[in-house]
Amino acid sequence: MKRVYLDWNASAPLRPEAREATIAAMDSLGNPSSVHHEGRLARAIVETARTQVAAACGADPHGIVFTSGAVEAAALAMSDRAPGFAAADIEHDCILAWSGCMLPTGRDGTVKVPDPANSTLQAANGETGVLQTLPTGLALSDSVQAFGKIAFDFRRTGAGMAILSAHKIGGPKGVGALVVGDGINVRAQIRGGGQELGRRSGTENVAGIAGFGAAAEVAARDLEAGVWETVSENRDRLEARIRELVPEAVFIGQDTARLPNTSCFAYPGWPNDRQVMALDLKGFSISAGSACSSGKVASTGSKALRAMGLENATVLSAIRVSIGPTTTEMDVMRFAEAWADGCRRFRNQPRAAA
Repeated sequence: MKRVYLDWNASAPLRPEAREATIAAMDSLGNPSSVHHEGRLARAIVETARTQVAAACGADPHGIVFTSGAVEAAALAMSDRAPGFAAADIEHDCILAWSGCMLPTGRDGTVKVPDPANSTLQAANGETGVLQTLPTGLALSDSVQAFGKIAFDFRRTGAGMAILSAHKIGGPKGVGALVVGDGINVRAQIRGGGQELGRRSGTENVAGIAGFGAAAEVAARDLEAGVWETVSENRDRLEARIRELVPEAVFIGQDTARLPNTSCFAYPGWPNDRQVMALDLKGFSISAGSACSSGKVASTGSKALRAMGLENATVLSAIRVSIGPTTTEMDVMRFAEAWADGCRRFRNQPRAAA
C-alpha cells in the first residue's frame, strides 16, 4: 500500500538540500566559539545559515537567534514580559503558556488586536489555515506556519519579533529561530556561554542550523517560482471533490484568506480520532489538530475551533489535511474518495437505541 502523507503542517518532509547541508555540517570538527581554523569553519557554517534564514524572511541577520525550535523561541520572546502579551485562544500552546489576557476570535477565525504593542498574533493558523492581518507595532508574531508557504517579509509586518521553525519548511527537527527587530532586547533564558550575541547560551547545533539555512533558501526559491500556487490548486480540487461526494461536509475558514495548503473540514457526528485512525489504515496520514496537542484533541476538541464559536459536533469531528509541493492531484483525489467512503460507512452503522 502506497502511503500518502497529508500532514505537512505538523512536519514537512526533509528537503534533499537540507539533508545534504546537515550531513556535510556533521563533519565540521570545530566548536563555533573557538578561534582556531576548525572553529572558524564551524562558525562560517552557522553564519551562512543565519544569512540564508534572514534573507528568506526579510530580516537583518543580526536579528536571527537560533534556538532548539519554536517552543524555545516563544519562551525567549515572552517569559521575561510579565504579565505576558495578550493573545487569542487560537494561538499555539507555546504562546498561550506565557500569555496574559485573551483576545476574542471571530467565527471566521480572525482576531482584532486593540493594543498591538502588548499583544501577540499568529500569522497563520496551523489547523484552519486562516491568515491574520498583522497590525503595525505588534509585539510578537508566531510565523511558523506562514513562513515558507506565503510571501513573508519580517520588516514589512512591523512586528517586533517573530518565531520560525525549521521542520515546517523541510528543514531538520529540533532547530528554530526567534527573529528580533531593531531596538528590541531579549533576556537570555539559557545562560552561561554567551552564544547568539548573549541571547541564547549553549554550543550551537551546527548541523541542524545548516539544514535550516538550506531549507530556508530553497523555500524562498519555491515561493518565487510559484510552487505554492500549484499546491493551492490541489487543495481546491480536494475540497471541490469532497463537496461533490459528501455535500454535508462542513468546511472551516473557507470564506477567509487561508494558507494555500490547508483544509479543515468535518462530517458532524463522526469523531475525528476515528477518522484519523480509519484513514491511517487506508494509507493516509492526516491529523485532528495541532500535532503538539493531538492527545488532547480527541477528548475535548480543538481549542482553536472552540474559540471560533463552532458547534460542538463540528469541533469534535473536524480534521485537518495539509499538503505540500510533492503532493499530487492523484493523492488528493484518492484521499477524497477514501474519506467519502468512510463517511458512508459511518452513516450506515447501526445506532444504539436511546
